[in-house]
Amino acid sequence: MAIYKLYPYKDATAYSFYPDSNTGLDSILEAGFPLTIQGLSGVFRFFLAFDQTEINSVFQNQVKTSTWQSNLRCYIANADGMGFSSKVFAHPTSGSWNNGTGQFGDNPIVSDGVSWNWRDYISGSGWEVSGYSPFVTASFLNNNKGGGVWYTGSSNTSLNFKPSQSFDIRSDKDLNVNVTDIVKAWYSSSNSIGSDTYVSNNGFIVKFDDATEFLSLESVQPDLKFFSVDTHTIYPPELEIKWRDYSFAPGTSPIITDSQIYASVTENPGFFYPDSINRFRINCRPKYPTRVYQTSSINTNNYYLPSSSYYAIKDLDTNEYVIDFDTTYTQISADSTSNYFDIYMNGLQPERYYKILIQTVVNNNTIILDNDYYFKIING
Repeated sequence: MAIYKLYPYKDATAYSFYPDSNTGLDSILEAGFPLTIQGLSGVFRFFLAFDQTEINSVFQNQVKTSTWQSNLRCYIANADGMGFSSKVFAHPTSGSWNNGTGQFGDNPIVSDGVSWNWRDYISGSGWEVSGYSPFVTASFLNNNKGGGVWYTGSSNTSLNFKPSQSFDIRSDKDLNVNVTDIVKAWYSSSNSIGSDTYVSNNGFIVKFDDATEFLSLESVQPDLKFFSVDTHTIYPPELEIKWRDYSFAPGTSPIITDSQIYASVTENPGFFYPDSINRFRINCRPKYPTRVYQTSSINTNNYYLPSSSYYAIKDLDTNEYVIDFDTTYTQISADSTSNYFDIYMNGLQPERYYKILIQTVVNNNTIILDNDYYFKIING
């Protein structure tokens, strides 16, 4: 029932037809292969990396032994040429690379970081084009070598180092791919445990399928533009880590059985700093309680929501789900006091308002409680 979001500390796109150009400070990341340019197939791939120390901290201090999942999420800025079904892959990058300070269209070009030819132009380190390490590969045309190297597998055959997402003309163009096995290998490597200690965290390379990436057809020209970490929007890429720490141990108060519910979210001061962790509690009762004889107000009787209850978070301005209902990872817990759930505010953009929604199932009725439960993230 907990979700933690990390943002990249570096990202950049490599363009095959600008092989020395760095885009480390550009606001857009691109993957695609539009029209052939200057006799070369124009291929775009992008790199992004997340801090391993922060990843380790999440696992050691929050996730621990819980069931967990990790997803790479990138938000679409513009999509062109998606008239056919295709796959985008997120491989673990083999070897280090430098972010650089360039932007697309710089004139003269800036070449101080990663590009199609270079891991790091300043140090003279190029991408390997032969003699790869075990389980490492690359993909390029002989007259246009470069574009990164990446893992496609490991000695542990149960790990998936080729996670992908399919796109077609009407599919959602946001990238949301399960990279659990890659993050698992990075954690093993950073802590020298397990059999994949050689798979260090050098981030992801995101690219189209090898089989279609170098097609030079006017009818096949996909180009996906995603927001980068340098965007001035609320949509930077995320490495989302979700884990299940659900516990349902209610006290002596009854579980509500009436589908007409009044609920309030407490322990909500209304304003939080980005590093806050807050436990919200839920008080609920029937909207039309059964008449009973007692000396105190019946409205003071607190009930529990059923175990099949979940929370979600929406951005108030855009009405988009920042955290959607998830039957595994946003299930609402209960203890002797009340129902509750925890929110890690680091994954929410500052200076914005958010709304909490509650979903529960009572007597086979699925009910969404949307009673203006608001809060704001403020800059510290």
